[in-house]
Amino acid sequence: MRRTYPLILSSLLLSAGLAACGSNSTPAAGGSPTAKVSPGGTAVIALTTQQSPNWFFPLRSAPTDTVTNEEVELMMYKPLIAVNGHDQLDYSRSLASSITWNSTGQVYTIHLNPKWHWSNGNPVTSQDVVFAYQIMKAASAANAPWVFWGQGFGGFPTIWKSVTAEGPHTVVVTLTGPRNPAWFVRNGLGQIVPAPASVWDKYPTNMTAELQYINSIANSPSNPAFHVVDGPYLFDGFQANNYWQFVPNPHYDGHKSSLTKVVYQYETSSSSEFAALKTGTINVGSLPPSLVSAKGQLALDNVVPAYIIGFNYIVPNQNNNAPNGIGKAFQQLPVRQALQMGIDQSAIINDFYHGFAVKDDTTLAPLPKTPFFDPALAKAPYSFNPVAGKALLEKNGWHEVNGVMTKNGIALKFNLLYATGSNAGTDLAQLLKSDWAKEGIQVSLVSEPFNEVVSHGAVNASSWAMLDWDQAVGGWTYGTGYPSGGGLFSTTGSENMGSYNSAAMDQLIQGTYAPGTTSQQLQHLYAYEEYAAKNLPVLFIPSPAETLVYSKNLQNVLAYFDPAGALFEPNHWYYTK
Repeated sequence: MRRTYPLILSSLLLSAGLAACGSNSTPAAGGSPTAKVSPGGTAVIALTTQQSPNWFFPLRSAPTDTVTNEEVELMMYKPLIAVNGHDQLDYSRSLASSITWNSTGQVYTIHLNPKWHWSNGNPVTSQDVVFAYQIMKAASAANAPWVFWGQGFGGFPTIWKSVTAEGPHTVVVTLTGPRNPAWFVRNGLGQIVPAPASVWDKYPTNMTAELQYINSIANSPSNPAFHVVDGPYLFDGFQANNYWQFVPNPHYDGHKSSLTKVVYQYETSSSSEFAALKTGTINVGSLPPSLVSAKGQLALDNVVPAYIIGFNYIVPNQNNNAPNGIGKAFQQLPVRQALQMGIDQSAIINDFYHGFAVKDDTTLAPLPKTPFFDPALAKAPYSFNPVAGKALLEKNGWHEVNGVMTKNGIALKFNLLYATGSNAGTDLAQLLKSDWAKEGIQVSLVSEPFNEVVSHGAVNASSWAMLDWDQAVGGWTYGTGYPSGGGLFSTTGSENMGSYNSAAMDQLIQGTYAPGTTSQQLQHLYAYEEYAAKNLPVLFIPSPAETLVYSKNLQNVLAYFDPAGALFEPNHWYYTK
């Protein structure tokens, strides 16, 4: 699974918080073996500022593909496959007990662990997996009522020839041709999070009606359809723009929650969250960059930087229909190169993130360390140099007209959209505007609430390209994913929000799907990463750490924090006195 988390260029800020105390479970890794366990308790998870969960069905639509929605989804539903904190497949936490494939990597056999059951006592079966595939496929069709977020990832649905149930706990997936198993298992099968077919399959012969039904209640977690789950928690109630509450699923077949209740708390601002952390109203959360310097005031908490497997970027709108011809300008590599040269990553890291970030120049940040990162990209292809950036534009036919670089009647003058709610995000947008002005590039800053920024992905790129903005800020975390870019940068990728179009990129992405030895697979992946670094389908910006804050009497928060997906597992948390 992969997740987007449109940002303000601040840290991810998906955070968790606790109030009260909890648990009589045995301490897991990272817990305190000598402290006295205090039973029960409530966990209050502080949501990203001004962000609410708005999609609870386990297969998300493209505009609702956020980390917050995945966090609440995984409270209630088990994924087909999961990864651990070292970015390794972890079948002990997956519905699948194993996945095997034939010698060519064309046929994959999924063996479900028979221990998993829905909360109504029914087993999780191969039919539930097939139903999930049917929803994914229907929501990837033209004119579907909503668009499945994973369209284009894992070759879905183009290379998926068939998905069939072979008995109650076996599913066979056949592809149209041989593929790299490391890529397909993570990016293809990793998208599947089943819902109980016996509950949700209302219109088995009319998938349009089925998708409309799902869409009608996807943001209504109190609906009875959400009462049957296979995850660690059951939904228990909510108050809009205030909280979303969960209680332990007594029938969960995995590690049962030691906490009595888990609450996701809406946050109006970073300062209000900080105040709640300080007073103990929220006992686990996160700090935005602007408040990292004040961490000393949180005497009762641990403050730990944690890096996410992914990258941060700005999306240039390269659609032909973008306002004032700016899309045609962004299609020109020298323009994108000049924009990248105008991004002062050192200043961003030091001034806005207080050192809790790393420079990034491609589709995978260098921290946390992963074998998927191309070591040749330790040196940036385009270092900060606005003087050289302006000279590059002039060399390619751009000249200042009234202070703005202009060519063939198109001016490098556009809007930059960013989300409200973060001082670091606002400061960064202003820095970009200032540095790009040194190159003769004129930017107008447009800010919107987070959910409105996300909503721009609700329609296809050629439509939203007509909106009066030209670039957007975002981030990407890979989750279980193999870090290739089919959904992000292929011509038809569902997350290709900037309408980037490159035949060379398409070919390199296809190369990452090819079977071969581990060395050959890495060579294909590195070639893709190097091309992205040099051809700039997006503009790369520093990747910040998420500054986790959690109470010193709460155990296992960090031990069960997943850097692959920026996700917590509160069913493993417990309090000590």
